[in-house]
Amino acid sequence: MHTSFMLADWAVLGGYVLLLALAGWLSTRRGLASREDYFLAGHHAPTWLVAVSVLSTVQSAATFLGAPDSSYRGNFTYLSGVIGALLAAWIVARVLIPRFYALGVTTVYELLEARFDVRARRAAALMYLIGRILASGSRLYLAAIAVSMILFLDVSPAHITIAAFILLLFGLVFTFMGGLTSIIWSDLVQVVLYVGAALMVAIYLWQLLPYDFATAVDLLRHAPGGDKLTVIDPSLNLSAPFGIFAVLTGVTLLNVGSSGLDQDITQRLIACRDARQGNEALYLANWVSLPVIALFLLIGALLWLHHPDGGAAAGSFKGEKVTVFMHFILTELPPGLRGLVTVGVIAAAAINSGLISMASVLVNDLYRPWSERHGGHSERHYVRAGRIASVLLGFALFGMAILSFYWQRYADSSLLEFVLGVMAFAYSGLIGVYGVALFSRRGTSGSVIAAFAAGFLTVLAFQPYVIDSLGLPDALRGVAFPWQLVIGTLVAAAVCLVPSGKGVALDAASG
Repeated sequence: MHTSFMLADWAVLGGYVLLLALAGWLSTRRGLASREDYFLAGHHAPTWLVAVSVLSTVQSAATFLGAPDSSYRGNFTYLSGVIGALLAAWIVARVLIPRFYALGVTTVYELLEARFDVRARRAAALMYLIGRILASGSRLYLAAIAVSMILFLDVSPAHITIAAFILLLFGLVFTFMGGLTSIIWSDLVQVVLYVGAALMVAIYLWQLLPYDFATAVDLLRHAPGGDKLTVIDPSLNLSAPFGIFAVLTGVTLLNVGSSGLDQDITQRLIACRDARQGNEALYLANWVSLPVIALFLLIGALLWLHHPDGGAAAGSFKGEKVTVFMHFILTELPPGLRGLVTVGVIAAAAINSGLISMASVLVNDLYRPWSERHGGHSERHYVRAGRIASVLLGFALFGMAILSFYWQRYADSSLLEFVLGVMAFAYSGLIGVYGVALFSRRGTSGSVIAAFAAGFLTVLAFQPYVIDSLGLPDALRGVAFPWQLVIGTLVAAAVCLVPSGKGVALDAASG
């Protein structure tokens, strides 16, 4: 089997570029006259398309590469995370989205200005930008691993850098051209491609197996390490990221932060015509994610049936440590299909959604208020500012991708846990602060800022390099990311609650 790209693979990749270019051109024929056109698609985004875009944003290279590895080495408990996502969708739909529409916000952090003052809004915006650079940069790194292995057959720092830069250019083009409208249509293309690639791989894998359906299920249920089809883990194990108690607490909180307090997804939900359509898009995206995640976990199960003893498939490729799915892509997929899977990885890793949301926060929460205090500018000026911000933030993600190369190696965590764990840094403070803002009359802008710092530092205390550097108890090393988020959120809320504050909790109807 050839391990380098063949003509058929390059043809598929070229077709992908042309398809994206066509989608981008068709979606940008309508002019961008205002900030709402650029950042919120003029509030004309169809519900079904927003749902697809949310699905594309939530799924990433971590799901594409990490989920098969998770089920190969373990079982299907990652699928139980959808329970937490649906619980979070109910909370966000009932508590947050109605308030965002009542206030007519462009970013979710404007809510804190209405509750506290502009300093609280700026602090939340900065916290989000820090967290999103960490999260989107780490996702960019994961995709760069796949692209580097496929194009260069290694994951050296130099080749990771080149691969990350290629992926950055893909993201920048669509963010720069048409704003959110261009991105949500390109997201539709991305979802079709990476789900289609996964289906083709699953079919190809099944054809390689010498088993019928009943035999395959029996082998999976009686695997040496336990039932590989297990979905619910009832144990209370602090080191298990997808035990049911972790799902009902930390994973639910993670999805509350992702769906309701992270501009990356919330920007799409407030691009609908009204709160009802925003809620429908959120519910639809979470229900559709169920079969998508199951498909990637199925690939891992089929890979285990194909290589039940592990061997080279679970170890390395030319001296490089890789996931089992990555090894299969490199060594066993035929030309053409390998190109399609590469396109799937690139599609799953698209960073344009993160760029447009970060640009929205940077312009609307930080730059525009400053500009208006000094005379203000036209709407078209803020559209140009959004494009410039996208480029600057893109290079920040690029830098984080390079840092992640060393970070993940030191932490020695799985791809899936690494990316999801990074998100806890920003979400712990945001969830704690918004809980206080919405359900109490306590807190001040000063305690909001302190709470963001406290949540961030709490999660930081669980990181292996901090434990080693400060000589902290080794017991902290085994605490899974959902429990880190729970603890960080409680600490942040407690800090925010200390001062008596002023004002009242925001009402969903009146804002």
